[in-house]
Amino acid sequence: MRNEVRFLLGDEPVTIGAVNPTTTLLDWLREERRRTGTKEGCAEGDCGACTVAVGRPVEGRMRYDAVNACIRFLPTLDGCQVLTVEDLKARDGGLHACQEAMVECHGSQCGFCTPGIVMSLFTLHREGEAAARRADDALAGNLCRCTGYRPIAAAAARMFEIAPAAADHIASAEAQTVAVLEAMRDGETVELAGGGQRFLSPADLDEFAGLVARHPEACILSGGTDVGLWVTKQLRTLGTVIHIGRVEALRRIEDAGSHLRIGAAVTYTEAQAALGALYPDMGELVRRIGGQQVRNMGTIGGNIANGSPIGDTPPALIAAGATLVLRKGAERRTLPLEDFFLDYRRQDRQPGEFVEAVLLPKPAPGLIYRAYKVSKRFDQDISAVCAAFGIMVEDGVVMAARLAYGGMAGVPKRAVLAEAALIGQPWGEAAVRAAMDAVARDFAPLTDMRATAGYRARVAANLLYRCWLETGTEGVATRLVGGGALSGEVAHA
Repeated sequence: MRNEVRFLLGDEPVTIGAVNPTTTLLDWLREERRRTGTKEGCAEGDCGACTVAVGRPVEGRMRYDAVNACIRFLPTLDGCQVLTVEDLKARDGGLHACQEAMVECHGSQCGFCTPGIVMSLFTLHREGEAAARRADDALAGNLCRCTGYRPIAAAAARMFEIAPAAADHIASAEAQTVAVLEAMRDGETVELAGGGQRFLSPADLDEFAGLVARHPEACILSGGTDVGLWVTKQLRTLGTVIHIGRVEALRRIEDAGSHLRIGAAVTYTEAQAALGALYPDMGELVRRIGGQQVRNMGTIGGNIANGSPIGDTPPALIAAGATLVLRKGAERRTLPLEDFFLDYRRQDRQPGEFVEAVLLPKPAPGLIYRAYKVSKRFDQDISAVCAAFGIMVEDGVVMAARLAYGGMAGVPKRAVLAEAALIGQPWGEAAVRAAMDAVARDFAPLTDMRATAGYRARVAANLLYRCWLETGTEGVATRLVGGGALSGEVAHA
């Protein structure tokens, strides 16, 4: 055990022993280090005013992610480098290219959100000029009520013209930074206590499994995009926290031939390309989860383990036939992902057991796969309805169907009656219409702040019709000649 957390703040080594384990990085930066460039806006990971860059060595290079400091717990930074807006200026006081671009393009007015925007631009700039095409995605997690975003978008393009990523002082010190952080990796379990709470962060998978088995009551902390709000909004005391983020074995995506094995601690950002390569719609769905900061912190395993009925990845994975690997001590078991969800916030997980991996089958020839997210905003919004469909068609006939929905019940759930209406029938409008009617018998959705029950029911059925319009021979022909218009709900999706 090591009773301290070690990281770099800029180029300064920091060692912290006694600290409340749920102290946020934002509070520590502002209150202990007086780095007031990092702002608190929402304290829930939505506005981006608190954005900082967190870097760690990956294959000998530094990888920097924009993260929300307001929901990132300080002890989770062990072995990382934290950069705030104060770190970007050169030693001679000159501005970084992303800062200079914001000045030139008049991208700041009141200035409150500007440091967070600058840090998002910095991480984008690090990726090189080719990353300019995804500037909208990189900035979607930063809100600004003053400028209207056009000058900020202009700055995102201009910064690459001002200087390449390799030209700044952070890049020139990269080798030294990697060496310092690699030296911090001692494989020890970090243990901190304070404020009536205990924080454990192992680096080894077997040690992690042992800790969870010995502390079945503990809160397992992954990205903190959900747990962070328990502290900042609900003011909860978490007791024992076991952090999963330093267990490298859980941060891997492995090609196992017939399937991908996705470790529970793989972030949305890390998984997006691999998921999209197999299931393009799944990759696009991940692109719409939160903002970039949330995707950089949130994990595939965490989105499953928290059991939310409106998590976006479970329906998409269920429709693809994913299997879950659960572990307790040295014992492992597997089960279909849909069987993990028993009731609202209740899963088939024993005390001391944790989600270790997701096994995602590669799509079989002939599989039709679609995933849709319907929400009030395109970016940074929770789904009213999320739907994903895996439909196997051979010689025009539906041989198998997996229709999975989120937001329609207390758990992510398959529409089994609708599936039965499709199987054995031609993949045509008659069967799809029958399945749409069956969806109404599969679910009894609720009315809440995101949508009414009637809206959800109509959208859930219409999304299946949209899938057919996009993939069925009849549907494609109908769409090309201008008939069979989509409903307003589906068009808005």
